[in-house]
Amino acid sequence: MEKINQHIEALIFATDGPVNREEIQQCLETVFETSIAEDDIEKAITSLKEKYSQDDFAFEISEIAGGLSFLSKGAFYNTIATHLKLTTRKRLSQAAMETLSIIAYKQPITKTDMENIRGVSCDYSVQKLLEKELVTILGRSDGPGKPLLYGTSDKFMDYFGIHSLEELPKLKDFKEPENSIGEQAPIEETTGSPEAEKTTTEDEG
Repeated sequence: MEKINQHIEALIFATDGPVNREEIQQCLETVFETSIAEDDIEKAITSLKEKYSQDDFAFEISEIAGGLSFLSKGAFYNTIATHLKLTTRKRLSQAAMETLSIIAYKQPITKTDMENIRGVSCDYSVQKLLEKELVTILGRSDGPGKPLLYGTSDKFMDYFGIHSLEELPKLKDFKEPENSIGEQAPIEETTGSPEAEKTTTEDEG
């Protein structure tokens, strides 16, 4: 089939997040109006991976969140991190990171359970995490009032560069107390004042 490698290469480059093999196959079969063997797609992916593994490229094709994505190579992380520090603001506040950690390890979890762990309101942090599409609503609990259940999204794995939740550090690997995830949150989440809202908004970016 004509230039199947380049079609797959274009898909991986153009998609907002990781694109999986099923999506690639469905797209190519629609474009070429014929069935395409999974082996042919896999051979093309392997060829592309080998191509971008060469030293001539600063990025590579990586398996992430169940799909394929272009990622920069480790040798250039420091350069990219330096650029981000100089040109962007902090994306997540400490409060949001704590809330996200609780969701990641305790999902599916209700907001009430998050707040019981953190000891303060999680409303603003959950809202920001939903806006950034790092968490998603999984359904409702069977408990009183049927509260919403939250969990991490595919974008969460993409954001942190992991292939599955199994790659998260095990809780036993954290030392106490400096790495506990139930640390007291910043004061802005415990009040509803305009000043607190402004401070939190600036921190969240």
